[in-house]
Formats: sequence, structure tokens, C-alpha cells
Amino acid sequence: MYDILIIGAGPAGISAGIYAVSRGKKTLVLEQAQVGGIIGKVSTVTHYTALETHETGATFAARMKEQALGAGVEIAYETVTGVELTGEVKTVHTDKGTHQAKRIILANGGTPRKLGIPGEAELAGKGIGLNAARDGAAYTGKNIYVVGGADGAVKEALYLASFARKLTIIHFEDQLGCIAEFRQKVAAAGNITLRLGSRLHGVYGQDRVERLEIASEPDGSIETIEDPGCGIFVYAGVVPNTELYTGVELQDGYIVTNEKMETSIPGVYAAGDIRVKQVRQVATAVADGAIAAINAAMA
Repeated sequence: MYDILIIGAGPAGISAGIYAVSRGKKTLVLEQAQVGGIIGKVSTVTHYTALETHETGATFAARMKEQALGAGVEIAYETVTGVELTGEVKTVHTDKGTHQAKRIILANGGTPRKLGIPGEAELAGKGIGLNAARDGAAYTGKNIYVVGGADGAVKEALYLASFARKLTIIHFEDQLGCIAEFRQKVAAAGNITLRLGSRLHGVYGQDRVERLEIASEPDGSIETIEDPGCGIFVYAGVVPNTELYTGVELQDGYIVTNEKMETSIPGVYAAGDIRVKQVRQVATAVADGAIAAINAAMA
């Protein structure tokens, strides 16, 4: 039996764990894969207070893990298969056992959204569905395409441009949806081209992507591009990981909370990208985790 059980070891979950332990609460963090979540897989971490020089997602996640373990946070690597959130005691079932706690914090973020286009599943890891930090160097001197125009997508595009012969950003709106700093850097780069008002329509090939189709938003016309060996990196947003939380009030798939991070179920809190919020950044996730843990500890 734990005082506080936290699902997810991204910035929100780790922050919650550190604050919960500091309040003297017996705390367990459950993580399916690795500490850091999505942020641990990005090429660079920016716009967060007191970052290390040349901070990568991997180094940021490693320091989060080190800090949490040093604070006495217990982290278990298990996949959650079911939850029982009502009642005074909450129960979480995993692939390795069952855990119970009086309070629970849902902080397991989201999963990168798929495009659902022809060839995406068949060629995953063979030219599409790639990770910039892990796979970028493998496409040195080749053409690279980045799908998405928000901050995260453009930040990865700027990183990938250092490897690419030419990098093309494909975005369905008529302008990039990123911050001014990134737009300026894109304009200054000598090898980045914008395909605005466009969507990736399909990818084709045998053991690698050999050609791709780009559809025009205004008229629906489709252009076929022959580009054997190119790399396509997709950053089309995330889908919140709320499928197990059927009893919690949701809005567009995200968990509704109040300013204390309380959900519609007493004793259940949510923090980070999984909840309804305007800004999804590391800074706001860390704040959410702290607020959730402090209120859960006082409850």
C-alpha cells in the first residue's frame, strides 16, 4: 500500500514523485518504457530554466531519473493494464502485479499521432516513423521531410537540417504554427523548403521509402515525388493516453482537472500533457506535477 501512486515518468510524473516524497509520502512511480517520456526522445531541449549547454532529450531524462532516485522516489518499470479509481483505495493492475494507494496521479502523457496513410505501417522504421535524435545521422546527405509545423516539429526540423541535403517541412496550414524564433531560424537556413497547405498523402517502396505523395489542401491535387532513400519524420501531435480511464471526465480525450489538478474522481489527480490545458511544455508539466503532488499529500 502506497500513499501516492503515479502513472508515468515524464517531467510531470517525476516532478510529482519528488514533491510527494519530500512531503513524507510513500510513493511509487510506474513507467512503461523509460524515464523522460516523449521529451526523452527529442534531439534538443529548449526554453526551460537552467538547462545544460547542448541539452538533449536523453541527457535531460537521465538527470531527471538521477534526481528522482536520489530523492528516494521508487520507480517500477511496468505496463499498466487496468485501473480501479473509485473508492478510498485506488488499485492499479500491471503486467507484473497489482499496486494500491490512497491517492493516484495520472501523468502518462500521450502517444505520437499516426497519419493513417498508405505505406506508413509497412515502411515504419524504413524511411518513415523515424526519431530525429536516433536516426537523423543515418540520413546525412539525403533528402529529409518533416511532417508538422508546430514548435516540436520545427525544432526537430532545424536539427535534422544539419544532416540533410535538402529538408522539406510539410504542413497543412498556410503558415508554420511555431514560435518566431524557430520561424526566423528556418528562414535563415539554406537548405529548408516549406510545403505549406499540404499533407503527406502516402509513401511507397519495398525495403525503404522510394516515393511519396503530397496532397494540396486547397484543391486536393496530388504530387508524386520519386526520392529513394529519403527520410520522413512525423510530428503530427499526440493522442492522450486516457483509454484506461473511462470513469474520469474527459474533454476531447484529455482529462479535465481543476487548479489543484483534481479530476472528477476524488483522490485522483492528473498532470502534464494528459490533461486539458492551453500550453503543453516541460515547464508546465513540471508545475502540474508539483501541484498535483502537494495537493495529494495534503488530502
